[in-house]
Amino acid sequence: MLSKFIVAGALSAIAATAVQAEEAAPKQRFTHEGYTYVYQVKDTKGGKVISGRRFPDAVAFNLAVKNGKVSGVSGGQQVAFKVEDARGAASE
Repeated sequence: MLSKFIVAGALSAIAATAVQAEEAAPKQRFTHEGYTYVYQVKDTKGGKVISGRRFPDAVAFNLAVKNGKVSGVSGGQQVAFKVEDARGAASE
């Protein structure tokens, strides 16, 4: 569930970063339930990659967005869910 919030915030950043070059991808941030998520969204040949850390505990995450699905590692655990699920979590 926590990873859904990461992607929900990152999805809003995808649109903002889509026009920027991959090398110049700025770091984005949002706060949820007392944690601050700092991440970058990069365009790759295979889709988008969202990577960063959750603070204050500096937990890393690295997620791929491809064909409407999100998968990767967050806090050392494998995660996988639909992009639409993350958007729904953002509205709760």
